[in-house]
This record gives sequence, structure tokens and C-alpha cells, in this order.
Amino acid sequence: MDFQSFLAQSGELITLQLGEHVFQQGEADRFLYFVRSGLLKAYYITSDGKESVKSFIQPGDFIGSLTSAYKRERCSFNLVCLQPASLLRIEFDALERQSRQHLAIAAHVIDFLLNFAMKKERREMEFLSLSAEERYRLLLERSPELLEQVRQKDIARYLGVTPVALSRIRKRVGGGKE
Repeated sequence: MDFQSFLAQSGELITLQLGEHVFQQGEADRFLYFVRSGLLKAYYITSDGKESVKSFIQPGDFIGSLTSAYKRERCSFNLVCLQPASLLRIEFDALERQSRQHLAIAAHVIDFLLNFAMKKERREMEFLSLSAEERYRLLLERSPELLEQVRQKDIARYLGVTPVALSRIRKRVGGGKE
């Protein structure tokens, strides 16, 4: 069995509206999600209510709380729809079982995990090594559509700056919606 066949057989299509959460921080969720359409935001809320944006998830991306799905702990972050979304929900345990039985599925999971690790490594390097303006320029270069689709306060939270600081950066650099 290949991965696409597994998705077709085991994936459950779910549709969510703007503002609906796929899962929330502190909940248990044993699924991975393949985004067919829509735009989602993964974010953290601190104990004092401060929000930080982890990532934006677009069509073709996979997302899930591996801590919850694999380790059976609580989700460490929230996942909310910024647009109506269509997702394929895959039970993590079924994916793990099938990947142990089918080399093609295991290879796909390995590719997913390697890409995920590299994405996290890049994000970590950018956050620790680049200025907010440099991070904004990279976002503008890599995902200019996000600057049109996402509210300025969410872009600021993703970059780790205040909305006022983002406005100043945008005036110097350009890009994004007014």
C-alpha cells in the first residue's frame, strides 16, 4: 500500500469554518491533519494570556500535535482556521501501524518528519539569528500571499514583534496589506 492509498482509505474529510479550532492547547488529540484547502494558524497561549504564532498552515501541509498523538500527552499548542478549511484527519495510531507494515508509507512518514525537523530548524535559526526586519523580508520572499491573507497582529506575533514594530518595518521594507 502506498501513502495516497492509505490516505484515501483511512482519512476522514472534515470541514471547519473561520475561527473554529481543530484542537486546543491542553486537549488530547490523536490525529494528524492534511490540509486540502484553507489557511490555519498554530499558536501558543502563555499562562498570562500572551499569544505567540508558531506557524501558518496552508494547503498541502500536514499538522498535528505529535506530543499528543504519539506520546499521549496534551496538545502544547492551538490550531485554528483563519479561513474555512477542508482537512483529511488521519488517526495517528493507524498511520504508525501501517508505516510498520508498508515500506512506502514508512518512507513517506520519514520524509514528512525530516521536512518537519528542517522547517523547525530553519525557524529556530531565524528567530535566534536574524533581526525582526530580516525575518519579515524572508516571509515576504517565501510567502507573500500570507501578508495579504493574515491580520497584521498575527504576522507580528509570528515574527515576535508588536504590531507597531511591524508597521515600522513594513514602512521601511514594503509589502503586505494596508
